[in-house]
Amino acid sequence: MEVFEQYLAKIDHVDHRNRVEEILRWVCDTFPQLKPQIKWNTPMFTDHGTFIIGFSTAKHHVSVSPEEACMTYFADEIAQAGYSATKGLFRIPWDKPVNYELLEKMIAFNIEEKADCASFWRK
Repeated sequence: MEVFEQYLAKIDHVDHRNRVEEILRWVCDTFPQLKPQIKWNTPMFTDHGTFIIGFSTAKHHVSVSPEEACMTYFADEIAQAGYSATKGLFRIPWDKPVNYELLEKMIAFNIEEKADCASFWRK
């Protein structure tokens, strides 16, 4: 979690900072094999050098970016969870609970799907 300390310190709203820290810590604890990193001023996790999932903050939500292939695969579940989405990310409003079951499935999907991926992004 040390890698995220400066990023977290820049989140002015205490409740938002705590929520992001909770999510990042959960990923670290649930998937200890993933490497936590900051790239493009964004917290993310990689596996053997390939992108697995990233997070960013906005005024009204936390954005979760698992790549388009993962978004497509889980589109129905993202909608059922009540999250708005684009082709590359979905938004968890600050005042809504985090669906950790969905996050876990998405991260596991990317780990499995990208097990043999030699590039950072899917091609």
